[in-house]
Amino acid sequence: MPNTPISRRLALQQLTDSALPTGAFAHSFGFESYMEHGLVHDEASFGTWLAAFLGQQLTYSDALAIRFLYEGHPVEELDGLLTAQLLPRQVREAGNKMGRRLLEIGAEVFPSPALDAYQAAVTAGRADGHQPLAFAIVARSLGVPLEEALAAYLFAAVTSLTQNAVRAIPLGQNAGQRVLRAAHDGVAAAIERAGTLTQDDFGAISPGLEISQMRHEKQRARMFMS
Repeated sequence: MPNTPISRRLALQQLTDSALPTGAFAHSFGFESYMEHGLVHDEASFGTWLAAFLGQQLTYSDALAIRFLYEGHPVEELDGLLTAQLLPRQVREAGNKMGRRLLEIGAEVFPSPALDAYQAAVTAGRADGHQPLAFAIVARSLGVPLEEALAAYLFAAVTSLTQNAVRAIPLGQNAGQRVLRAAHDGVAAAIERAGTLTQDDFGAISPGLEISQMRHEKQRARMFMS
C-alpha cells in the first residue's frame, strides 16, 4: 500500500485498536491498588485517578520518550532511561511485555530498518523493549506527525485503562464513554506539556502513583498483572 494520508491513518488505527494483542487488558497500572483501598470505586474517582496517571506518568514518561525518539535521540539510550525510571517492578515488566509484543507485531505488518535495529538490540540484551518506543518507531517510519502519534498513543492508553475499569470496578458502558470524553482535554494538555519538557523532567512521576503500583505486587487478591 502506498504511503498516503489514508494509509497512515489506517495504520495508526490498527496500532491503537483495543483488539491489538499486546496484553493491555491484563494491566491496571496501579488503579487496582486504589480500588483495594476504596479510593477508586466509581466513575468520578476513576476519572480522578486517570487524569493523574495521564497528566503525570504518561506525560513525563511515555509521551516524552516518544517525542525524544522523534527528535533523533538514540533508541537504546531512551530504552535505558525508561528502564531506570520505571521503579515499580510490575509496571516495568508490563511495559516490556507489551513493548516486545508490539515489536513482534510491527516487524510482521509494519517492517522498517529502525524497527529491525531495535528488535535486534532487544534480542541481543542491549535493550529491554518498551511499548512507547516500539510505537514511536513504527509511527515515525510511517510518516505520522509527532503530535498525531502522541494523541493516538495517549488516547489508546486511556481507552485501554477505561475498558479495564469498566469490568473491574465495575463501571457502566456509558460511564466509560463519559470518562473517555472527559479525557480529551487531558490528552491535549499532555501533548502540549510534553512539548515543553526537557530530559531533566524525564520520569518525574508522583510518588503516590508509584507506591500504589508497588503495593499491587503484594495485594492479596487481584484481577490484573500490574
